[in-house]
Amino acid sequence: MISLTEQASLKIKEMMAEEDNPESLYLRVGVTHGGCTGFTYGMGFDDQKQDDDTVLEQHGIKILVDAQSIPYLRGLEIDYKESVMGGGFTLHNPNAVATCGCGQSFRTATDAGKPEEC
Repeated sequence: MISLTEQASLKIKEMMAEEDNPESLYLRVGVTHGGCTGFTYGMGFDDQKQDDDTVLEQHGIKILVDAQSIPYLRGLEIDYKESVMGGGFTLHNPNAVATCGCGQSFRTATDAGKPEEC
């Protein structure tokens, strides 16, 4: 459902190692209404699994996805790129038919979400 590239996995593990109790952390990935285009991605660490979460594992990283986000994230690829300007995560979502300029929000063919003013 969600795939992490090797580069993204290495960066996530590096970031987790800087946290308290890294062995108890999950990577939570989800979407919420908002952003310029209708939905906004969310990604961060969580130490709590909710009843409606799906747990995935990639490269030794446990990933949580809430039930509402699953349809919007099927096939999502999370990558990490380094450049002269710095580094950052990139999200490649096959469900997105439109994205904003910064790539942080999107809409799908069947759901426009709830766009906000930029």
